[in-house]
Amino acid sequence: MKKILAFAALIVVMAGCDTGNRVENTKALSNEINASKIKRVTNTQLIYSADAWGKKIAKIAEKALSNELEKHPEKAGELCQNLAGIPVIGALEKEYGVKVELLDLTDLKNPELAPKERELLDAYLYSAKSKSVASDNLQQLSDTSLVYNAPIPAESLICKSCLPEDETPFAVWRLLFNKKDIIRKLDAKQLKD
Repeated sequence: MKKILAFAALIVVMAGCDTGNRVENTKALSNEINASKIKRVTNTQLIYSADAWGKKIAKIAEKALSNELEKHPEKAGELCQNLAGIPVIGALEKEYGVKVELLDLTDLKNPELAPKERELLDAYLYSAKSKSVASDNLQQLSDTSLVYNAPIPAESLICKSCLPEDETPFAVWRLLFNKKDIIRKLDAKQLKD
């Protein structure tokens, strides 16, 4: 009888052990431990990565928004205001941990933007008024964030659809990067390589 009770107790104990869930938890725990480890990423790597990703994201976002504006010109106001609602742009934001925005004349006095950003926006407006070509720009806003800006050509569908009443068609991509997200993405990339 003792053998049967011991065997039954063993079965109950083993049934209570869910090893499948423990394996998943172990993987999640391992990822969390790796994420919390101190990593050596130089400022040059951060800047280079944000600049390269900014160029890529701005180009893809511009194409995605233009495609949506061509398909649904009647929704231009909504599309231009809610960029994350465009599936491709939403996926970019999630993948790179970046906030994608479209700035225009109204943002010259936007108190939510850093003074440095408003000055840069003013320079982009000057370039648009003088019909000169402005280049993209990467700025460090704080210890934790970088902002990538890229002007949109005045003759683009985006400027014509999103800003039809503006005297000077003028729009700029604003890609706000968090340094932690850049470091995580660089670390994930290094683990894959």
